[in-house]
Amino acid sequence: MDKISNFVELKKSNKIWAIGSIHSNLKSFTSIKKFLLDNFEENDKLVFLGNVIGLGNNSKETLSSVIDLRFNLMSKFKLKPSSIVFLRGAQEEMFSKLLQLQLAPNPNEIIEWMFDHGVNKTINSYGFSENEVKNIASSGTITISKWTTILNKAIHNNPGHTQYFLNLKHAAYSHTKKILFVNRGVDITRPLSAQNDCFWWGFQNFSSIAKPYKTFSRIVRGYESEHLNQKEISKNNIVCTLFKQPLSNNTVLCGIFSENGEILDLFENK
Repeated sequence: MDKISNFVELKKSNKIWAIGSIHSNLKSFTSIKKFLLDNFEENDKLVFLGNVIGLGNNSKETLSSVIDLRFNLMSKFKLKPSSIVFLRGAQEEMFSKLLQLQLAPNPNEIIEWMFDHGVNKTINSYGFSENEVKNIASSGTITISKWTTILNKAIHNNPGHTQYFLNLKHAAYSHTKKILFVNRGVDITRPLSAQNDCFWWGFQNFSSIAKPYKTFSRIVRGYESEHLNQKEISKNNIVCTLFKQPLSNNTVLCGIFSENGEILDLFENK
């Protein structure tokens, strides 16, 4: 996996597949995975739009299945690592911060906030209880540091998981600069290099933008906090949202795009 840049340019793509937030819905992802394995073609690219983990009960298992898909596609089509891209979502951002909890000035408050946003489910999948982590967060820097070391080892014991968290990207785009892939949104007043955390926390009124951002005539994102139906997803000529509220549903939305931004297909798990 490529650590050099936070951005990936997708070069000479036949089709670009994009998978919206999975949120640990293993059964739903398994359906998507089968469809993708049956229909992916040479020179296709694949972008996971963040939030692979969190909220659901199978974060660890879902991530392993995602990594297995990457391995199978790379082996079958002899893909370069940059052909399959993992973007950082809010769930990955929070979990990565959790791995450095000993550096936080207020670990108790951070744990409570993260758990309110679904990170507790990811912790559970790696074998840790919520009460255990809350107690550790109240036990001082040395105890917290020992626990984060144990958590890192638990992650490392699952092939590919450590590399996944170390190689998450902020955004991906086609070499034509016509289509941009993000987790949640961008601040259209700033260049890509100055977005800070807008990619996974979003930007006010992003859903209603009506003109291209820089050269990008299409922006594809994998999460939206508002309740959008399929008609609303399709009618915005700039933003294509591959996510459906409420959070409790088990739907994973996907899309297939051309490198110039055309929507070739939108589909979901069966």
